[in-house]
Amino acid sequence: MSIMFAWCGAPSQSFLRQNSKRMKKYIEISEESLTHIDNGKYVEGSLHRDKSTGKIIFKAFNRQSPFRHERVICQLENGWLKVSPQRVKFFNSVKKELGIAKIEQVMKRELNTAMTALKNCKIEDL
Repeated sequence: MSIMFAWCGAPSQSFLRQNSKRMKKYIEISEESLTHIDNGKYVEGSLHRDKSTGKIIFKAFNRQSPFRHERVICQLENGWLKVSPQRVKFFNSVKKELGIAKIEQVMKRELNTAMTALKNCKIEDL
């Protein structure tokens, strides 16, 4: 079921000269979107005119909040190791100022720490 409500738009100056009344525009909006608006929530969507009926229709986007099933296995000095249902994720970030040799040492140490933590984690937990 959809609800129609009137919206008085600001007319142009030329229209005001010709007609002293404001033009009413009707927007068709779903009951669910209207409930969200009444509760003070923002509703993102598209507002367009239907070519066949000439009505202005608001269609809300079907947005779903991202729900991630990631679990942190180990927090590293410069990154982390996480496990999701399909992947094992490793992240490491080092400043360039350290130089190539120092960066290589830090990254190898972080990778070894992450691999040790992954081995200690039970296979069933993954």
